[in-house]
Amino acid sequence: MGCCQPCCRCCPGNKRDEEEEERWQPLMDRSCTDVIALVIFILFWVGMFFIAAYSIAGGNAYRLAYGTDSYGNVCGMQNVKNANINLKSAGLDMTGRPYVFFMDILNPKDALEICVSKCPDQDLNSIQELKEFAKNSSSSLCEYDVKQENMLTAGQSHLGPCPSTPVKASTSFLNRCVPTDAPEFLVKFMAILNSYDIFYKVLSDVFQARAEIAGMCVLAVVVALLMVALIRFVAGFVMWIFMGIVAVASIVGTALLWWTYASKNQEYYAVPENERLDENGKDVTAFLVYSIIATIATVVLLIVLFVMRKRVKLVVALFHEAGKVFMHTPLLVLQPLWTFIALALFFIYWIAVLVFLATAGEPTVDTSTGWVTYKDPEPVRYMWWYHVVGLLWTSEFFLACQQMVIAGAVTQVYFTRDKKQVSSPILKATGRLISYHLGSVAVGSFIIVLVKIPRLILTYIQAKLKDKENSCVQFTLKCCMCCLWCLENCLKYLNYNAYTVIAIEGTSFCTAARRAFLALVSNALRVVAINSVGDFVLFLGKLGVVAVVGAISLIIFRTDARLHYYAVPILVICVFAFFIAHCFLSVYEMVVDTLLLCFCEDCRINDGSPGREYYMDKSLLEFVENSSEALKNLEKKKKKETANANANEHVELKETDPTENAV
Repeated sequence: MGCCQPCCRCCPGNKRDEEEEERWQPLMDRSCTDVIALVIFILFWVGMFFIAAYSIAGGNAYRLAYGTDSYGNVCGMQNVKNANINLKSAGLDMTGRPYVFFMDILNPKDALEICVSKCPDQDLNSIQELKEFAKNSSSSLCEYDVKQENMLTAGQSHLGPCPSTPVKASTSFLNRCVPTDAPEFLVKFMAILNSYDIFYKVLSDVFQARAEIAGMCVLAVVVALLMVALIRFVAGFVMWIFMGIVAVASIVGTALLWWTYASKNQEYYAVPENERLDENGKDVTAFLVYSIIATIATVVLLIVLFVMRKRVKLVVALFHEAGKVFMHTPLLVLQPLWTFIALALFFIYWIAVLVFLATAGEPTVDTSTGWVTYKDPEPVRYMWWYHVVGLLWTSEFFLACQQMVIAGAVTQVYFTRDKKQVSSPILKATGRLISYHLGSVAVGSFIIVLVKIPRLILTYIQAKLKDKENSCVQFTLKCCMCCLWCLENCLKYLNYNAYTVIAIEGTSFCTAARRAFLALVSNALRVVAINSVGDFVLFLGKLGVVAVVGAISLIIFRTDARLHYYAVPILVICVFAFFIAHCFLSVYEMVVDTLLLCFCEDCRINDGSPGREYYMDKSLLEFVENSSEALKNLEKKKKKETANANANEHVELKETDPTENAV
């Protein structure tokens, strides 16, 4: 089981494959696949739960959210004395001191931090003013054991016990006192947040139009659903128009190049030979080269379009079939919603564990400063990597489950001869996934992770070397990242087709990937047609949704007096509309890809002869080499079934005739 299949399974055309073709029954034979991979995935999640338990037991998320002082006290909370921390200022009640104050904001790493009840709201230029501020606001900016009457004689430095003056006016940001003369980037950020400027106006416009934005998102969902229902009717028209435009544009462009070459050549030779410039001669030669190259490219393009015409017809037919699939399984378009909910819940869990893991260090006293520092234990350093891999693997696992359910539902519709008998294909596909194929999904998702991890490492290295002047290293890193990105996308496409083969035949992932690869290679032109012309049509569908929703938004907002820049909410609506359309039409794309592989497998296994009739509809039979013979056999089979049904009905009537029984 799993990927450890005998060698003969990897060799096309062997005896075992021929025997399987003879007894091929799609959707029927099922057994658990890639069990070892599923066990590994479960054990991996046992490790994830262990990290979560360890992080929650040893971490303190409040320390990250509310901040701590230099003695390990969480500001704004009641703290418990730690037996390992032998400091008199540790374990204090800070419920009335919710803000962290830095003795030196420009160098907070080396400065003393204390919890205060109020950030200084005015400049304090002397120790006397520090004392007056503490008296008036009940918020002392000195160490906890320094009393107000002793503040004038206490020392002043970034190490305490009191801050060096002047102390600038501060405001609270994430429970930290941030002065207005902080580093330049922070000053700008605080100015943006606290001043009535463009950024504030933009946020204000989005807030004012929040109800309309929500309504337009609902409208985008409706328009996207209509586009899914209508795209099969306009796909053929759009495809042929697109191919016609490409052909005409190529011919016109080539003709213009030749016309330009002829004009320049005539002008060049109209000048006396002794007055001709070399630059003009080179210009004429260049246009001649461009014209020849364009002519060759146009001829090749026209030949390709001519050869691809039947494949484009197949794409149109598949779009029509995809529309029929959605008629049988209308809830298929909602699959991205369930995946989004699952991913959202997982991300919330993952971030919560991450916060606890980030605060799971053991408090220790730094002997050089006498302050509390937190050091990560040795296991935590490895837990970070484990947790990141868990994020990647589980995310890909959920996405693969969605693909598997879609592939399973589509294959059930395709390989059911009587479409009236199709019932609950999504539920049945989900049941087959959970019962038999979770291991295969774990294998496919882990393969993607194996490519993502090197990409992340290279991205990290590139960020570290960003300021370096070694352009050769930068170029090499970018090339490697580009290659890994291409490999990842190719593997994702192969994985989805492997899931389709698993949904059809119930094989293990490796066997399914091999068969999917062979099917894609042997039908390369059909694949190219779908991934070029078909994807272009779907992209136009997404733009169509954005255009409709954007136009309606423009009509609504252009006279709205509440808004400063009505283009801002329109832009937000268009972005949301595009992503909503992408979610729905990406399902349509997956359905078309699944139907193509089902069609290829149907053609590979069956030949239209009695006992091996095609499962495809009549609209797809014209793309099969022996389509006329297959149609004849199909008609013969239907007539034979009708005759048998009539004969059986006649026999039943004869047996129940009381007159004959009396005789």
